[in-house]
Amino acid sequence: MLHAPAAACRRGCGCLKLKKEGKLPPLLVVEDDASVRTTIVTFLELEGYQVDAVSTTQEALDRLSKSSYPIVISDIYLDERTGLDVLEAARRKDPACAVILMTARGTMETVMAATRGGAFDYIAKPFELDRMLETVHRAEASRVPGEEEVDEEDLPLSEMIGSSDEMVEIYKIVARVAPTDATVLIEGETGTGKEMIARMVHANSTRAVQPFVPVDCASIAPALLESELFGAMKGAYTGADRDRMGVFEAANKGTVFLDEIGDIELNFQLKLLRFLQEGEIRPVGAARSRSIDARVIAATNRNLQKMVDEKKFREDLWFRLNVVRITMPPLRERHGDIPLLAHFFLKRYNGRYNQVARMIDTGLKTLNEYTWPGNVRQLQHMMERLVILAPGGRIDAPAVNTAIQAMQPTEQAGDSLAETEAEQIRRVLAATGGNKSHAAKILGIERKTLYRKLERLQE
Repeated sequence: MLHAPAAACRRGCGCLKLKKEGKLPPLLVVEDDASVRTTIVTFLELEGYQVDAVSTTQEALDRLSKSSYPIVISDIYLDERTGLDVLEAARRKDPACAVILMTARGTMETVMAATRGGAFDYIAKPFELDRMLETVHRAEASRVPGEEEVDEEDLPLSEMIGSSDEMVEIYKIVARVAPTDATVLIEGETGTGKEMIARMVHANSTRAVQPFVPVDCASIAPALLESELFGAMKGAYTGADRDRMGVFEAANKGTVFLDEIGDIELNFQLKLLRFLQEGEIRPVGAARSRSIDARVIAATNRNLQKMVDEKKFREDLWFRLNVVRITMPPLRERHGDIPLLAHFFLKRYNGRYNQVARMIDTGLKTLNEYTWPGNVRQLQHMMERLVILAPGGRIDAPAVNTAIQAMQPTEQAGDSLAETEAEQIRRVLAATGGNKSHAAKILGIERKTLYRKLERLQE
């Protein structure tokens, strides 16, 4: 357990540097349980810290009225007052003070109050001592001169961020194809920004003032896809009590974006081909076809050429879609764009959640070294998560590593990890106003998984 500091330092927190230079800051520990207090104090003193310890809120307030501590560790539920009073006093004395709060009875209200009060971090009891030590190291790192805050990038007024050679070539293609009515096929892994490119094509076309209608073909049941896209007449099927306008008619004079085009079944592929060739649709149950002027941009994360070879996708439709093809590179092949994207999302979510999170050089380095299997979309959700959850608003190496580990599809183990996870769920739900779908994306889990976890928290 006492080897934990070295491991934490290798992750970029800077604590060994402080220890070697004899600059470990004095700490104040506020804990009413004598055995817990003694354990924490003994452990931290063995690590070389000078520790002052008190057992009541009043004692803590008295100490803070006379002395300033760079780091304060306090239980929340103490006596007639709480650790939130300690937090307020410590921050009033020194706005840069890092206050670490502890409790075995965490609630949404206490987490919210601690966050609003500027707590550096919030630890659920019981916890491993090396977890406590790692948190203290994080607090130290916020005061280490060697860890610099990364200067904010001067970003363009565009959501399509990237200056790599691959992205510049894509911008050239978009600039040339946008003014035409040519069909565009966008290929790339999930999360690379295919819809963003489709919107850029539309926004720079002569149809820009007309509707842009996106459709996720994979999310629509095959039996409903034709009526969804082409519409249906009253009485065409059970439950059709009125005429229904389809996506293509709704997008007349504009653009239809068919995402995951590789997921449509063969029998509908022929009908889509006919529209691309003739510019006509026939709603389900209609006696005659209708002329529609809608540009089609399609996207897929599948290999359509391979699907053609396997007779799973019509070759003639493939040729008709593949007039102009754009291939989106995965984020792991355009690392130079990661700093630009990270700062773009940092600015967006700081504004959205009224936060002041800062990018630290070690954090940016860790982001740049990650492989990003979920591409830009994963980076976006991770930056949103970091803005909300990064201790002290510092997006440094430990904060990024913690976020990466938390977003991995692995099972949580142990009571302390379960409590940490519960705390993060509460914070994210509070930040998103209780929006469970949005919270699940930030946490990197499925919505149904979040519902199960919330049910367990209520047990």
